[in-house]
Amino acid sequence: MTGPVLVVVAAGSNLGDRMAHLASGVAELSKVVELEVVSDVVETPPEGGADQNDYLNLVLVGRTALAPRALLDELLRIERMMGRERRVGGGEPRTLDLDLIFHGDQIRREPGLILPHPRWHERPFVARPLLEIWPEGVDPESGRPLRTVVSDEVGRAPLGRVGPLVGPRVPVVSP
Repeated sequence: MTGPVLVVVAAGSNLGDRMAHLASGVAELSKVVELEVVSDVVETPPEGGADQNDYLNLVLVGRTALAPRALLDELLRIERMMGRERRVGGGEPRTLDLDLIFHGDQIRREPGLILPHPRWHERPFVARPLLEIWPEGVDPESGRPLRTVVSDEVGRAPLGRVGPLVGPRVPVVSP
């Protein structure tokens, strides 16, 4: 890799002090990703009507010199550090969930690493904050502007706006 690449990461938490988990996760991530902009935090119910707490979610755009697999490994390390326990089949509550949405213009289909992240454009808690902080973004797979990839339904889906990410270890970054 020749230099820092633009990356998009989505974060969510629905266990414990959700805001603190997000703040600590973003602070830890800022050690390997130079943050450019962090979305406001939004609150959403869990997918599939699961009997769990609502999620706090955010999306960030930054730059890193790490290759996609190395960055994914860092995301998984941060999740573990924050107490994330993965189970077969997924769907479990999470102290912190970090998803690599885009890594430059990479398109990958490998075990454990799919880029762009599948269904990012179908998830209001990813698509809406991303469109707000990166309106000029382009989907690497289709080459189309992000705003044309996200459906009107997803673009209008209700999100509970919580506000800016706050916490003692959060770098000061704003849209």
